[in-house]
Amino acid sequence: LIIHQLGGKIEPHKHKEYGKTELKIIKPNGIFRDLEINQIVWMSHGDQVKDMPEGFEILAETKTTPIAAYGNDKLLMYGVQFHPEVVHTLHGNEILNNFIENIAKAKKEWELKNWIEQAIEKIRKTIGPENGVILGLSGVVDSSVTAVLLHRAIGDRLHSIFVNNGLLRKDEEYEVQKTFREKLGFKNFHYVDAEQLFLDRLKNIEDPEQKRKIIGHTFIEIFENKTIELEKEYPNIKFLAQGTIYPDRVETAATSKSAAKIKSHHNLTLPENMKLKIIEPLKDLYKDEVRKIGLRLGLPKEIVNRHPFPGPGLAVRVLGAIDKEKLNILREADAILIEEIKKAGIYESLWQAFCVFIPVKTVGIMGDYRTYEYLCAIRAVESLDAMTANFSKLDWNLLEKISTRIINEVKGINRVVYDISNKPPSTIEYE
Repeated sequence: LIIHQLGGKIEPHKHKEYGKTELKIIKPNGIFRDLEINQIVWMSHGDQVKDMPEGFEILAETKTTPIAAYGNDKLLMYGVQFHPEVVHTLHGNEILNNFIENIAKAKKEWELKNWIEQAIEKIRKTIGPENGVILGLSGVVDSSVTAVLLHRAIGDRLHSIFVNNGLLRKDEEYEVQKTFREKLGFKNFHYVDAEQLFLDRLKNIEDPEQKRKIIGHTFIEIFENKTIELEKEYPNIKFLAQGTIYPDRVETAATSKSAAKIKSHHNLTLPENMKLKIIEPLKDLYKDEVRKIGLRLGLPKEIVNRHPFPGPGLAVRVLGAIDKEKLNILREADAILIEEIKKAGIYESLWQAFCVFIPVKTVGIMGDYRTYEYLCAIRAVESLDAMTANFSKLDWNLLEKISTRIINEVKGINRVVYDISNKPPSTIEYE
């Protein structure tokens, strides 16, 4: 953007760079102050700077990108072609700190404690002293932290609606109700069984974007219908709260008009006639920050450290068309995976681990019989913020144990594969 606005030239790169890349620093000062000449950074780009505006100089390069970083010390303007904000850029924090402290001269004033207090006050001002709020409570950390934050701000004016869309993990509908009703004492917890409605509308739908939109619109429709029902008793409900976090908005291009859209997020595919005002308390936070806030708010550790789960649920982990049989097969396989990685003591070291149902049948042999059943993929990744992720190099013996159990115990699967793709270029979820 700096190059374009100041008269430089940008063009498509013949050699697109994705993932781990070696960077050579040409000018080791400014944003690269106190750093070694050779750095490991994380690239994800298809364009390059061809010509720089007058007064700018090259600060770093890679083997295929001659202008990987640039700057103008007089204007205090700098740009990099890589992602300094992700953990895979090994000294990204130092680069950002050099800019923030030494160039921008900014003060470090943001703290979690201050954020919680400010967020609660902002929620109270936004909602007012009488209005009520509806929240779609899924039980994952984002919606759970949103729920506790709202409950602390407005008390029982929060109405948490848990929708069983038929796309949940094994026994999830029972676990969520027990946690929030019994353990956390949420008075206004409303359960809606909409499994059949979702499955009927998703019947024979294969396109992932269409699946997400159907789920999103159905989700909001149920909310509106439930709201009409609740308004007879609570006419003050005016807001819909969502647990949207910053990576959700990045993947839907909601942070910029020009950002490339990766995929839609069901929380953001709202109909134009939406009757409730939206409030998103966590929209500028990353997952690791949300988890820290959850612990400070007193959420149980098992909720805070639970792996992220996509809004559309298992719909994006069953590739292609969805039906109840495929969902049940996936649930059983996924439950075995989670059970085994917890037994191995590595659950909390993984960002996500899950199974994917791939609607391709393969030949197998079980006993004296030939089988022709479905393929299951295992995805396990390590990350800090979901913006980038590396596949986890799980122990082969553990993978063998998981595979053996799934094939022997889950009817309908006769082959298990392990996904060794990083993000980028692959996303964590399959759809």
